[in-house]
Amino acid sequence: MLHSVRSTRGMVTSPHYLASQAGLEILKEGGSAADAAVAVAATLAVVYPHMTGIGGDSFWLLSRKGAPPTAIMGCGRSALAANRELYAGMDAIPTRGPLAANTVAGAISGWEKLLAANGRMPFGTLLRSAIHYAEAGVPVTRSGAQTVIDKGAELRGQPGSWAKIFDGTAEGAILKQPALARTLTALAEDGPGSFYHGPLAKRIAADLASVGSPVTLADLEMHLPILSRALTVEIPGAKLYNSQPPTQGIASLLILALYERVAAAQGEGFDHVHRLVEATKQAFLWRDRYLCDPLHMKASPQALLDDAGALDAMAARIDPARALSWPQPASAGDTTWFAAADSAGTVVSAIQSIYHEFGSGVVLPETGIVWQNRGSSFRLADTGPNLLAPDRMPFHTLNPALACFADGRVMAYGTMGGEGQPQTQAAIFTRYARYGMPLQEAITLPRWLLGRTWGAESVTLKLEDRFPPELIEALRAAGHDVEIVEPFAQAMGHAGAIVRHPEGTLEGATDPRSDGQVAAW
Repeated sequence: MLHSVRSTRGMVTSPHYLASQAGLEILKEGGSAADAAVAVAATLAVVYPHMTGIGGDSFWLLSRKGAPPTAIMGCGRSALAANRELYAGMDAIPTRGPLAANTVAGAISGWEKLLAANGRMPFGTLLRSAIHYAEAGVPVTRSGAQTVIDKGAELRGQPGSWAKIFDGTAEGAILKQPALARTLTALAEDGPGSFYHGPLAKRIAADLASVGSPVTLADLEMHLPILSRALTVEIPGAKLYNSQPPTQGIASLLILALYERVAAAQGEGFDHVHRLVEATKQAFLWRDRYLCDPLHMKASPQALLDDAGALDAMAARIDPARALSWPQPASAGDTTWFAAADSAGTVVSAIQSIYHEFGSGVVLPETGIVWQNRGSSFRLADTGPNLLAPDRMPFHTLNPALACFADGRVMAYGTMGGEGQPQTQAAIFTRYARYGMPLQEAITLPRWLLGRTWGAESVTLKLEDRFPPELIEALRAAGHDVEIVEPFAQAMGHAGAIVRHPEGTLEGATDPRSDGQVAAW
């Protein structure tokens, strides 16, 4: 059994131990939580390339003493050439290949905006570990090797250098990425803005053109990150924060706001799991009806969260004894969540993704960048949310979470896992905050997942087989379409959390389902 880690001077948690250590090194050298988080993000892009990369997007919540959390969105928009005509004759945008690589990669712009708000150290120093592991190589993780096996057939024929770099890599083999190392070195020398402007941006644009992506230099140069107020909702004892649209942060907050209205007296029993699942359904119904590029939304997420009457009405639709029929399709995705905290009281909750495993499958041959396929979530339809059009932000499963408690605690928490992200957040938060479970136990305990996520196609209610048999049978009897999965299922995500206590103690936890580690000082 893992136990929560505690320290006072600084802490990092991430789904890969080398990334956690890279962030801790920065804290020890005097860096801020933001500096450490960027070091983690850069290192994850190298050591966890099937999950994340600099060719994806990033979202951040920054909490500083005495100020409300700030939200940063490094979210790329669709290319100017990404219109319906480009996909003529298709029913949906492909999930792989150059036509799936149809949005700008906004991740590094998120890094830049975060560092402008809370950075202390030279940018090149933050990329030091990432450059080393790209040049010298890093042992392939079990999940990375298994992803190559599972997805190789659909990836090895894609244009670019995926097959040359990744095909056949086994667990423990040393993976080197020299082209990516050169790109990271150029970024270290010229700064994060060079990804979108100047010689490096021109090389990236030429690389994209060579593989057939519609993203051009003009698209890169137009890109800007977004600094905004976080979405927020207040529940007894805490104020919860998450990211604005186009992320599903609204769903994460809705689940917890609705659950507070129907909450079980105790955790881990039928009432706890059933009512959270039913709150999830209500949140997802609203999300799927409205969520898209915020400039084109027909409803306000914050207005909903502020409307107690509307939340009461949604909660009233939850039957405490019966499951709502749930045939809804869901979204897949690969992601990395991580967090950092420093001795000054700053806490960062961050999430970064290339969407599916290895994103679009297109690895740019000269720059070594795995480009995301986030734009494959756009719909080729005439009406409804998330429609494809040039210069639009796509729907994002990504959402970093943060809670500020009335007693002074600050909690950063989150996970990878597409559709499962808000559900796992709800499980961790209610276990820890409402029912008083130790932080690590809240993450290690068995989890559930309604719908489809990482590597799974069914839309059942999946439960890890460590749940008590009587709970499983009670859920089935209530009408849930239950599917039992392995004890520590990858589909349940790679979660983590850091809590900063009011006296300055830091408490961290990581997920035994991942290759992660809490690195503390």
